[in-house]
Amino acid sequence: MPRTVLIVDDHEDFRRSATALLTAEGFDVVGSARDGEDAIDAVSRLRPEVVLLDIQLPGVDGFAIAERLAQTEDPPSVVLISSRDASSYGQRLEAAHALGFLAKRELSGASLAALVD
Repeated sequence: MPRTVLIVDDHEDFRRSATALLTAEGFDVVGSARDGEDAIDAVSRLRPEVVLLDIQLPGVDGFAIAERLAQTEDPPSVVLISSRDASSYGQRLEAAHALGFLAKRELSGASLAALVD
């Protein structure tokens, strides 16, 4: 199972709580980013196996960042997250360059592992 994770979200409280939760459940959170451009830079520097990527980011949204990451050499696995339900995004989720989607309230080590295993 991939273990290194980068968390991308514009809310510091979420990044902090997700880091604590995933670390407690055996993941190695190697860093975090607050927006898409920071995410691209962090992936390049940190080489995480998994990127937990918020869809609603300032500037460029998570769908566009996932597409950019998919075009990199040795791309990480991307899991999209949102405070909204999957139904809010419709077919955009199906077409996204991501392993899957998790609503933020459903985030756990087990739910993330189920997508990336």
